[in-house]
Amino acid sequence: MARAHETSPRSAPELIAARGGRVTRTRVAVLEVLQASVHPLTHDEIAGALAGADLPHDRVTLYRALDWLVAQGIAQRLAGNDRAWRFEVVHQGGHQHAHFHCDRCGHVICLDNLSPAFAVALPDGFRLERAELVFHGACADCGRQRVSEVDPGANAAGLS
Repeated sequence: MARAHETSPRSAPELIAARGGRVTRTRVAVLEVLQASVHPLTHDEIAGALAGADLPHDRVTLYRALDWLVAQGIAQRLAGNDRAWRFEVVHQGGHQHAHFHCDRCGHVICLDNLSPAFAVALPDGFRLERAELVFHGACADCGRQRVSEVDPGANAAGLS
């Protein structure tokens, strides 16, 4: 099931200031976009959200803001098959969910509650800081499109 990100209990300016960073308009705006998102966002999606809110920015400043948020552990970066990074907020308690990546359209959603849960035994002296688990396949929309391409009569037969 897709997971809606909860809004962080702390505001964007508070989270940035707590890491000792300068509270800039771009950092705050980018973090607020990530906090409001229900799925990881690409750089272009974040830029579009900023432009839609009439928040002027340039690509380099946006990249720097994202890099800083990731370096501070406020956000995390996820790799996509399309060679585009996606970003999401790291919530209290760390990153505790997996992702599903649609290999057809590139959409990435967050998944909760893996059953069964995965356990990892690390060698002595190793410390796990972060793990990424990404499932690949076709999202519901692309899966329906695939059925239509394979069997053009599927939609007429009520298989859409």
